[in-house]
Amino acid sequence: MTIVQESPTQLVAWGARPAWDDETDTILVCRRRHAVTHDVTTFVFEALAPRRFDYEPGQFITIGVEIEGTLIERCYTISSSPTRPFTISITVKRVPGGVVSNWLHDNLQPGQSINARGPLGQFTCADYPADKYLFLSGGSGITPVMSMLRTLHDLSQDTDVVFVHSARTPIDIVFRRELADIAAASPSVQVAHVCETDAPTEAWEGHRGRLTVETLTQICPDFRDREVFVCGPGPYMAAVKSLLSNAGFDMDRHHQESFVLDELLSDSEAVDAGDADVILAGGDDSETDTGFDVEFTKSNTTIRCATGTPVLDAATKAGLNMPSSCGQGLCGTCKVTLVSGEVDMQHNGGIRPKEIAQNKILLCCSTPRTPLVVDA
Repeated sequence: MTIVQESPTQLVAWGARPAWDDETDTILVCRRRHAVTHDVTTFVFEALAPRRFDYEPGQFITIGVEIEGTLIERCYTISSSPTRPFTISITVKRVPGGVVSNWLHDNLQPGQSINARGPLGQFTCADYPADKYLFLSGGSGITPVMSMLRTLHDLSQDTDVVFVHSARTPIDIVFRRELADIAAASPSVQVAHVCETDAPTEAWEGHRGRLTVETLTQICPDFRDREVFVCGPGPYMAAVKSLLSNAGFDMDRHHQESFVLDELLSDSEAVDAGDADVILAGGDDSETDTGFDVEFTKSNTTIRCATGTPVLDAATKAGLNMPSSCGQGLCGTCKVTLVSGEVDMQHNGGIRPKEIAQNKILLCCSTPRTPLVVDA
């Protein structure tokens, strides 16, 4: 943890700031934090040296914090707007038992720094220009669509936006006041909330329960004519996808992003290395095994990876401790150099074309086509 005493902000240098380059720029300095709800906090960062942040609304960054001597990385969506390029913000919900989310809430203060990579991700309205949008979010999944709305609002776009957010109770509505202010200032923006139940301190008088096609039709009668962006917990997104499909929505206009929580695996889901379908170096290869050897040069270890199995899964089952976070090809944490061999990599935006050209791969979404040697 680094304490940075001096702010790099120089008013005269704004127009001359170079762009943040995540190949050389790796440190973000917290400049401000503020509570959004009782368990959600926004952290505002600058680069260590004066930089501007170029990204698309809806993208994310991977941050790394050192906790008890171990660097732990997690993905967080950028909640700020690229129209304000000299700072970048993440909005974090405190997750019960969450290692990083709780550390951020309890420890990260203005002047302290964290490691960062990105921005990355393909979930953005910038790739799907439309006259009318419908943004659907649940819980902390509001952050990418909030970035999109802030961007449209800052650009004074006349775009017709309906923003529907689902929360447990009214006190859990993230960005509630700001959303109301944007809707009041923008005739083309409509905001609605759906709460499951009342809060102890506030009775809810709006839409109640879970989002249904009847509720959505009341809020947005023309939802079938809109470009739809959805983000939230897995069950929420699955329910929305089913709702839209059953309502006859053109699913080619449906876009969703899985919201990466602070913790991806519970203790009960931890893999027992004794159950691994791998063969460590020196083991006996089965004649019927159709997998491939994978050699890790730094640890001087070779494992057997079954056909169709991501290399990261095989390594984890073999007891190797490989850096990883999202497990979905999103964050880039498990990026390594492929020294030799071929893989089938089905990523979700966590690696750039120029990195692929440099023989970089993501272990979490790469399955071997041949024996592999990786620099890890």
